[in-house]
Parts: sequence; structure tokens; C-alpha cells
Amino acid sequence: MKPSLQVRLSQHLALTPQLQQSIRLLQLSTLELQQEIEQMLEQNPFLEADDEAMAFETAPSERAAAEPNGDAARDDFDGADGADGGDALAEVKADDFGATEREDWENGTERDDFDGIRETPGASSSASGDEDDGDFERGGGGISLQEHLRAQMAGMRLGDEDRAALQILIESLDTDGYLADTLDDIAARLADLLGLDPDDGDAHDALMSQLQCALNWLHSMEPPGVGARSLGECLCLQLRAAARSPAQALAILICQKHLDLLAKRDFKRLATTTGSDEDLVREAQALIVQCEPKPGRPFEHTETQAVVPDVIVRRSGRGLKVVLNPDVMPKLRINDLYAQALRGARGTNGAHAGLSSRLQEARWFMKNIQQRFDTILRVSSAIVERQKSFFTHGEIAMKPLVLREIADELGLHESTISRVTTAKYLASPMGTYELKYFFGSSLNTESGGNASSTAVRALIKQLVAAEDTAKPLSDSQLRQMLDEQGIQVARRTVAKYREALKIAPANLRKAP
Repeated sequence: MKPSLQVRLSQHLALTPQLQQSIRLLQLSTLELQQEIEQMLEQNPFLEADDEAMAFETAPSERAAAEPNGDAARDDFDGADGADGGDALAEVKADDFGATEREDWENGTERDDFDGIRETPGASSSASGDEDDGDFERGGGGISLQEHLRAQMAGMRLGDEDRAALQILIESLDTDGYLADTLDDIAARLADLLGLDPDDGDAHDALMSQLQCALNWLHSMEPPGVGARSLGECLCLQLRAAARSPAQALAILICQKHLDLLAKRDFKRLATTTGSDEDLVREAQALIVQCEPKPGRPFEHTETQAVVPDVIVRRSGRGLKVVLNPDVMPKLRINDLYAQALRGARGTNGAHAGLSSRLQEARWFMKNIQQRFDTILRVSSAIVERQKSFFTHGEIAMKPLVLREIADELGLHESTISRVTTAKYLASPMGTYELKYFFGSSLNTESGGNASSTAVRALIKQLVAAEDTAKPLSDSQLRQMLDEQGIQVARRTVAKYREALKIAPANLRKAP
């Protein structure tokens, strides 16, 4: 090829280190920002924390209040209105308990949606502290399920081998209190640890007999139902501890073989299948309802992280005022002593060039954090202005909103709005919400307007709450009622929203 010279004109975006840092800081959550600041304080000697002064000498929220001619989104909104929840274990065969039975039952019986298995007193009152008798009801106070069971085992007269076998079973329990592995699997692992021949049938039978004995001990411990291998077995273990009666015997039979019919609330078929009358079936169902399907629930230690809002919305006269949360704003300043020493020695040594770059880095960092909070305030103010009806009437008054609308209003890119609204929270008289909560798709209405999907979900929730439990509303009926209110939505969309709200289908919501 013959060499040639060509001149081309093109545009490209160069991301400077300062811009890259600004983008990265914008998408960090409050906790991640604090970690970033602590790291920068350790690395840069020119940056120091100022616990006595406000961040950057004047916080962005104060500057917003002090600039009446600034962006209108930072001021009060005048248009908003001011109007201010074992011994009989041998009778229970392992073949009667399907592996997926427990999942199918729980997926079809949402506790909050219809009368399935309710919380037991130990599970519901441990958090409130109303009943504080015994370690089991204080399970949520700090000890684990394994620790609770080991404490009981310490008071049992067991031989060394039985104690070791019981300890192995306790360590094999999952967080719900169920035995995660079969006895065969546990015996195989134990044989491998002991160095036994896997083909030695006598040794395997001896281990299985020992584990079965230990399992009986485990089933006799508190909480009732612990160590079960399926939901049916868990319920049976609890029912066997109840007073003997025809309803108790029928409840055990239902838990062994007919949980699927109970989940469907098919009492007529249950009565026919078990040879009982419907009244006795309902008595048995009442006993089952009192059982705890997850014995380990009171001992769960869910790590809850307190959400610290980045923005606070307050009522101001007839409007709303949006301010930054001063508690999350870092208090930083440049170390004057080091900065003055650097200025006095400037030009005397080439090594000071590196220190000058660290000083500039500290200034950039402070400026980018300041810009981060200013951007969060601007975006939050625009969101509150668009959704001010929500802060008066709740989510049923939510309007459809997409990122592009806020981006166009503020002259920012959609990706910037997405970064600002991710893991950033807004505290208001209505509660604390992630900024992304205020965005939602739209549905068509008869008038030609749009309705927010959040508002439609809230309306569905209201309709279901007001329904006649003897004749619950089907998805088709809900769609028709929404259509009567001018909201055009497909039945499958209603079903999707209902499932998102954890509302059971109509046949499972029907009162017995």
C-alpha cells in the first residue's frame, strides 16, 4: 500500500481523574462514602476531619437556604397541601414426607394474606418482649438454635457415643430448624471422618441405629418440631405433644398425607378422603394453624442495618421543604499548617511537586463531595415537587415518573439520575423511602392520562382489604373494578401486582 496522510476531525469524551472521582462518589451509598472518606483521611495528610465546624464551612443545605435566587427546586413548594403496618415417631414414615412439600405449602400459604399457619406465641412475642419466660421465647435475644439445643443436651444423661451423635445432628440443622441432610448422608460423612470402610454394612447399620436414636432425642427437645425432615413431620411432632382427641388424630393424618388439600382449603375433599365430617376437619385445621412451620424462626438473627436518610422532607407552611441531612455530611477541611508550609517552601525543591499534587487532590475530593450533596439535593427536590401529592395522600396518589423527566428538568444525564437515586434515602412524614421508589411505569386511563403502577398496586391492596372474605375478588374482578375507575390493565398484570404485594389468590383468601 502507498503511504498517505489524512486529517480527521472527531469528538471524544476524556474522563479526567477529577471527573472519574466525582462519578464514583456520586453512586456511593452513605456507608460507602464514609469508608471512602476514612480511607482518604489516612492517605492524604492535607485532609483532616473538622468535628467542630460544619462541612466545608458552609453546608450545601445552608447555602441552598441562603440563596433565594438559586434553583427553585431548593426552596419551599407552595403548591403542596398542608394536611398532615416422640415417642410415636415410628408411626411417621419418611416416605410420607415429600422433599418439596414444605416449599409448596409455604408458597401457597402466605401468613399475612389468609388464615394459614399463624405465628406461635414464641415466634411473635419474643420480639416484643411481652412474654419473656424461658430461653426459647427469648430466642431472638442473642443465642442461636444450636446453642439453645446444646444447653438442653448438657442436662441429658447420655453416653459419649449418643452425645456425639446428637451433637452431629444439631450441627446439621438449617436456620429453620430442619435437618438439612438425610441420615444416610450424615452416616456416610461420619464414616469417612472415622476412617471406616464405606462397604462395611455392619458399621453403616450401627451408625444409622445410633443416629436414629439421637434423632429421637432431638425430636423430644425444645422448640417442638426441631430436627424434622419435612414440613409434615415438623407439624406432626408438634401435634403429638397436644392433648389426644379425634381432631388431633385427624390433624396428624392430614399432615402426613394430605397437606396439599389443606393448602388448597378443600375441606369437602379432605372430609371425603379421610372419612370425617367437615366440622372435624375444621377443628383439625385449627390445631394445625397453631403450629410453627419453622421452629428455628425465633432464633434467627437477621442483621438489620439502620437506614440513614440523605435527604429530609419537612412541612413548611402549606408547602414542603427539602434539606440535606446534616448527620451524613462529612466535616472536612484542609490542614492550614501543612498548606502554609508547602506554600512557603514552593520552588525550593522539586520534591514539593508531589506534595502539591496531594494538596490539589484533597481540594478536589472536598469539591466532589460538595458537588455530590448538591446534586442529591437538586434531584430530591425535583422528585418531591413531582410527587408532592404522595406526601399528602399516600402511595395511591403517586404519579408516573421516569428518570428522563428529572434529567431533562435539571439538565443532567439519565445515568446521573440513576446514580443519585440508588442507595440514597429520603425521610418524610410518610416514612423513609429510597429515591428510586418514586419512579414507576405508567398505565393508560380512559381519559387519556396515565396512572402510576405504584398507585395501581396500592388500589389493588385497598380493594382486597375491603373485600368480602366469604367471596374474595378474583383477578378478573379486580381488573373489572380497575376498569370501572378508568384504569386500563390486563388480568395478568393484576395477577403480577397481586403477587408482588404477597396477596394470595382468591381461592386461598376465602374464609372457611
